[in-house]
Amino acid sequence: MTDLHSPLSLSRGPALKNRFMLAPLTNLQSHADGVLSDDEFRWLTLRAQGGFGLTMTCAAHVQAKGQGFPGQLGIFDDKHLAGLSRLASALNAEGTHSVVQLHHAGMRSPKELIGEAPHCPSANDEFGARAMSLDEVRESRDAFIAAAVRAEKAGFHGVELHGAHGYLICQFLSAEVNLRTDEYGGDFENRRRFLDEILDGVRAACGKDFSVGVRLSPERFGMDLGEILVLAQGLMTGGKVDYLDMSLWDVFKEPEDAAFKGKTLLQWFSSLPRGDCRLGAAGKIATGAQCQKAMDEGLDYVVIGRAAILHHDFPKKVAANAAFEPIALPVPEAHLKAEGLGIAFLTYMKTWKGFVAEPQTSSAD
Repeated sequence: MTDLHSPLSLSRGPALKNRFMLAPLTNLQSHADGVLSDDEFRWLTLRAQGGFGLTMTCAAHVQAKGQGFPGQLGIFDDKHLAGLSRLASALNAEGTHSVVQLHHAGMRSPKELIGEAPHCPSANDEFGARAMSLDEVRESRDAFIAAAVRAEKAGFHGVELHGAHGYLICQFLSAEVNLRTDEYGGDFENRRRFLDEILDGVRAACGKDFSVGVRLSPERFGMDLGEILVLAQGLMTGGKVDYLDMSLWDVFKEPEDAAFKGKTLLQWFSSLPRGDCRLGAAGKIATGAQCQKAMDEGLDYVVIGRAAILHHDFPKKVAANAAFEPIALPVPEAHLKAEGLGIAFLTYMKTWKGFVAEPQTSSAD
């Protein structure tokens, strides 16, 4: 049994003091231009104070036209550096491994947010997206690399490339979405080229102690589980990636693909050779017991989302009580405010059915 509270070394950058990673959580709290807000600063620094071994920002967009949400953190311009530097300094002071997640929404960028039609590896009628030119593909690739350099300059220990959930990197990986006929489309080797070139570029442009992780999702969004297993193993044994972050929706469920029934998604990925790369996963890991079960099935660390929204000090609570369970849903607004959620984040959480309790109204006699 791996101890959830034991340190975890990475090939690059400082070791994690424990096996808890804060999931990159959309919170809509940044300013309209992508500059870090005080609310987002408080939300993230509280989690570092709460004991997370690795504290990751929400998805930060690497191009203005790649924005996916209102109030999204930006890392596409030097105007973002002051806020990012302030955040990195505060996170590092808490002894957490600090990471910016790098993101481009691609066809999922709302037209009303970016002021133009979103772009995609291929034209996509469902999202009203136009196909990217070859120059635009390279421009977006280089924007990811430039964002990693900016994160390092700000003082972060590393970056994670968001290759999951149907966003731009994931769109290139998908045979359903990516219908290109050039070197970035066709067979899987071509469809993964965008990700591979970003990785190569980040490794070349950033320091030898700068950590790089990749987030992947193996189902939905046109993903083929067999392909993602091949990709995951290649990334883990290729020497360029320090940790792989699998977003599995539910780590303990069996795959949707009939060809892969008989083992859970977690078991499929944890059985892969991983070299010096560390493997973690997110997906309905919300209690102390579930954290330990996931570790016992082969993970190196657990990725905590909803439980981290509910308890900024979730790692400390599990350390004090291995059977810890979060507060029951729905939760009062006052609880979430005390846990460091600003108004924008709180408003967003109210769109999650059954998460925030309706305020009590008193009726007159």
